[in-house]
Amino acid sequence: MGLMDKVKSQATQLADKAQQAGQVGQAKLADLGAKRKADAWLLELGGVLYCERAGRAVADSEVKVAQLVAQLQAYEAEHGPVKVTGADAAPES
Repeated sequence: MGLMDKVKSQATQLADKAQQAGQVGQAKLADLGAKRKADAWLLELGGVLYCERAGRAVADSEVKVAQLVAQLQAYEAEHGPVKVTGADAAPES
């Protein structure tokens, strides 16, 4: 095997590794986006529940709760259970 063949082989291997790393990064970004969306749904669900309990129910709150629960269930079906943390919990790194 000549020098150029070795260089081409190494370049191909590096390109494959870079592509795999890029795919892993894209998957992590997609998971992060999905988690943020689920966190937003939980926040909204909590807000609706708080307003109901405080006697200031929002219009169509039962419909909104049903929609949010359905969205969260769909998230859980794809990504696993949501992780609910307290407001005082230390942020994840």
